[in-house]
Amino acid sequence: MKKIQQLASACALTCCSAFALADGITAVNYGGAIGNAQKAAWVEPFAKSSGISATAVEYTGDMAKVKAMVDAKNVTWDVVEVESADVGRGCQDGLFEKLDWAKVGKKSDLIPGAASPCAAGVLVWSTVLAYNPATTKSAPQGWKDFWDVKKYPGKRGMKKEARYNLEFALMADGVAPKDVYTVLGTKEGVDRAFKKMDELKPSIQWWEAGAQPPQFLVAGDVAMSTAYNGRVDAAQREGNKNLAIAWDQSIYDLDYFVIPKGSKAKAQAEQYIAYTLTPQAQANFAKQIAYGPTTKAAFSMLDATTQANLPNSPKNAKTAIAGNVDFWTDHGDSLEQRFTAWAAK
Repeated sequence: MKKIQQLASACALTCCSAFALADGITAVNYGGAIGNAQKAAWVEPFAKSSGISATAVEYTGDMAKVKAMVDAKNVTWDVVEVESADVGRGCQDGLFEKLDWAKVGKKSDLIPGAASPCAAGVLVWSTVLAYNPATTKSAPQGWKDFWDVKKYPGKRGMKKEARYNLEFALMADGVAPKDVYTVLGTKEGVDRAFKKMDELKPSIQWWEAGAQPPQFLVAGDVAMSTAYNGRVDAAQREGNKNLAIAWDQSIYDLDYFVIPKGSKAKAQAEQYIAYTLTPQAQANFAKQIAYGPTTKAAFSMLDATTQANLPNSPKNAKTAIAGNVDFWTDHGDSLEQRFTAWAAK
């Protein structure tokens, strides 16, 4: 009889644990400044308002880990932040659950490109020209100035990959932002971009982690750098005065939330995503870090100072271009291979 009671107790504990697991979610993000902003604006307020426990976990963006979970049918993550390049591929490969948009929100409330069958765009980020005002006599205007090491002496920080660097090179060479992907889609255009990269190569200091450009700039190691605008914003909030952004010809993109296929808490995960897309939650996030809302109504909740630092504010978006996901899906492998070989010379 005692063994039966012990077994019953163990079963009850297991059932309760399973129920608790289903009622809670694990929300995965890129960590750092963006992770802290999500925790403050979304994770903690959602848990408080919904009664659903929410745990924030950071990762490197490695889709192999998501795939391993899905393939093993042992999914422990419920909402995962991914870049636009991973959305279509992951959806096609069956890594993500299809979203029930009737529960997530109205697609018409979102900016173009934010709603897809498997993903919800939750923030807009940008790769910008960041510079150190202490080492530049005047504010640079676009990538032509970034390439001008005579007028603006000093090293240039650039991420060690082809994506966006080739676009920047073409704009520095006089290609209009609206024509960049048309030109880059030709052999002549690719050759032109690499030739322009050749000019700057002796002055380049490569970076790989998003935290590095602000560090380089503050230390005076580089005069200018490509950088994620949110990383610059976070450093400025910490009191670093030797940082500024030139928004001309920046490239913006979206980050999305997806639900890994087989999540044990899909309903709660959709509830969480729906919360992050509410105007107030979107506005709260933009106040934490300078990444733009994807919910259109959130803009009216932000003051002019906050809007001035967002990639998709009317002023900053005027001379910006959207990163072309389809282009990089089709041409990314070959261009990255060529870039790797070029950088190694």
